[in-house]
Amino acid sequence: MEIGIKGNSTFTVKEDMLAVHVGSGEVRVLATPCLVTAIEKTASESVKPYLEEDRTTVGTRVNITHSAATPCGMKFFVETELAAVSENGKILTFMVSVRDEAGIISEGTHERAIVRKQRFEEKAAAKLQN
Repeated sequence: MEIGIKGNSTFTVKEDMLAVHVGSGEVRVLATPCLVTAIEKTASESVKPYLEEDRTTVGTRVNITHSAATPCGMKFFVETELAAVSENGKILTFMVSVRDEAGIISEGTHERAIVRKQRFEEKAAAKLQN
């Protein structure tokens, strides 16, 4: 995995993405949890072609601002760039920038871990047995 891999995605704010609908507030603007989902999706998809077939990435940390409101119907654009890979090659750190049609709405970092998909899901399911 090489530093510098970029991800770019475009989204349009829909009714089900509004804070009032997801329970994160009482206003009709892009909800922070939906912003985080868009960031995770963009970062994840950017590195997917570089992973072994049985691997995927999972989000482990998000450190962003959400500094401006985006209304329903407006587009927003997510840009991620792989900025660091841990020594063991398992932790990926991305720089994140998000803007809507009026300007910057979010900046920060996002961390993802490379995992073996089946093993990861089995470990999670095993929690039900305890």
